[in-house]
Amino acid sequence: MDYDKLMSRELMSIPPSGIRKFFSIAEEMKDVISLGVGEPDFTTPWIVRRAGIESLERGKTWYSSNAGFQELRIAISEYLKRKFDLTYDYKTEMFVSVGGSEAIDMAMRAVLNPGDEVLLPTPCFVCYEPIARMCGATVTPIVLREEDDFSLTAQQLKDAISEKTKLLVLPFPNNPTGAILERKALEEIAEVLRGTDILVLSDEIYAELTYGGEKHVAPASLSEDMWNRTITINGFSKAFAMTGWRLGYACGPAPLITQMVKMHQYAIMCAPSTAQYAGMVAVRDCDDVVEEMRDEYDARRRLLVREFNRMGLHCFEPKGAFYTFPSIKSTGLTSDEFCEKLLYEKKIAVIPGSAFGPGGEGHIRVSYSYSLNHLRRALAGIEAFLNERSTGAD
Repeated sequence: MDYDKLMSRELMSIPPSGIRKFFSIAEEMKDVISLGVGEPDFTTPWIVRRAGIESLERGKTWYSSNAGFQELRIAISEYLKRKFDLTYDYKTEMFVSVGGSEAIDMAMRAVLNPGDEVLLPTPCFVCYEPIARMCGATVTPIVLREEDDFSLTAQQLKDAISEKTKLLVLPFPNNPTGAILERKALEEIAEVLRGTDILVLSDEIYAELTYGGEKHVAPASLSEDMWNRTITINGFSKAFAMTGWRLGYACGPAPLITQMVKMHQYAIMCAPSTAQYAGMVAVRDCDDVVEEMRDEYDARRRLLVREFNRMGLHCFEPKGAFYTFPSIKSTGLTSDEFCEKLLYEKKIAVIPGSAFGPGGEGHIRVSYSYSLNHLRRALAGIEAFLNERSTGAD
């Protein structure tokens, strides 16, 4: 059989994730020091694990409603109000998904028609463009600039909007840059959107992880107008160190959520019950644990920024998520070349900025979701790599 003819043409045209290429190489090598995975190195808090264990021991392994257990949705609504001043009706304006990734997929499939345009600030996480394209939409990148702290400006947005614009993705705090959208910038963006029918997909999976006194500002909290146009995506993977539990959620106006739940109903049915019981405890009882993890990330963040700048790899100061995005332009290598040579010569894995779309070239993504000792070992190897190249050039 000619499977190339049988497969979806749109899917076949989409390349595999650039992140996975380096994971695959690293997996085949021994003793690799990885700074590539966007996954907390912390164990899921014990009280959360215990809740999941207890649900299994008591045989609570049944389906939830399509939207998720009511008790969890109530807990999420209280959490969002307490943390981000967001108000959602747990009955009609929220559903629980299999990770934030499913919520993004459901949101795009619910609102996009063939020919619609999606505005995508880049560099950004790798999933948005492929999902939009599989919906038949076109994607227009808005290249974020380091001189703007990798933040989206109102003028950039205004210049990008066209008659076909249907959806704006706001991926902040940002993966891979660690940039955030401060309130003033967000208010200016809201003003550009006022009077339009453009929807906003706000991916806030790193909302708990901001540093330097900056607090995450949820777009939907700014005004009634922004609330009415925004689908808020969040989840448990990053803040609560629950990546493998696969638990997320989407919130927004009831007409949008109704359609998302309908798709979720047919494609997924419901999120795993064990994860949902654990999630109830996470959003209710883990504020202190999240703060402790954030403080540890902050120490790692400051170490990497300081050391990269000392080595001569200019590094923008990230104020969110758990990534740094140093420039490697001074080496004369492309980001792919830099990462391949570093991996083969020093067995250190980082991700090329090119994997994250336009604007990423000339940078590498370095995760600090690793211990300080692990980071110091990797930094020593990176510095040796740079010194050897400098000596060779001389």
